[in-house]
Amino acid sequence: MSFLIRVQLPDTPGTLGAVATALGMIGADILSVDVVERGGGVAIDDMVVELPSGRLPDAVITAAESVEGVEVDAVRPYAGVLDTHRELELVEEIAAQPASGLSVLVEGVPRIIRAGWAIVVSVGEPGVDRLASSSAAPEAPITDLPWLPLERATILDSEDSWVPDTWQELGTELAATPLGKPDKALLVGRPGGPMFRAAEVARLAHLAGIVAVVLDG
Repeated sequence: MSFLIRVQLPDTPGTLGAVATALGMIGADILSVDVVERGGGVAIDDMVVELPSGRLPDAVITAAESVEGVEVDAVRPYAGVLDTHRELELVEEIAAQPASGLSVLVEGVPRIIRAGWAIVVSVGEPGVDRLASSSAAPEAPITDLPWLPLERATILDSEDSWVPDTWQELGTELAATPLGKPDKALLVGRPGGPMFRAAEVARLAHLAGIVAVVLDG
């Protein structure tokens, strides 16, 4: 079974190799490594690892944190696409079928930034409107979006009163970015974490900006 682990580690030569060696000692096979954020002498990496049958994910945490200075932020099952640099392919797909562009967007975004789901929402006179939802998006109704209109991409407080109880119970981390105009936004959720990093939010904003231009073109 494959797992996605997010690790904080010293941004020094040899540290990632030491983590890989430690994981190899428990039979874990590293399938991909993606640098999420780097700065201040610390790197945040997402690693997809495959564990042998019968090996518990707790072993991954113990192995990784056996390397000095390494902390595991989160471990969760992962069955997504390993290529995390698919923005161009997604934009091309949206451009080829703009009539269903929002649906294509919400299905593609979770694979790119390794989230659980994505929806496009807007606010107007009737209230909150879901314009598109990914297949994994929760069906809990959203009755209020006090953070709209939204001027820039941001990480949202997952414990705010507008957040449905079921999302909070799952420990869903949330981030959003404007989609073409401030009263329409792309909202993404990551049940169980890990928290969104500034670099991920910037990546989300960049993608949304390009898609908005394509759909308006």
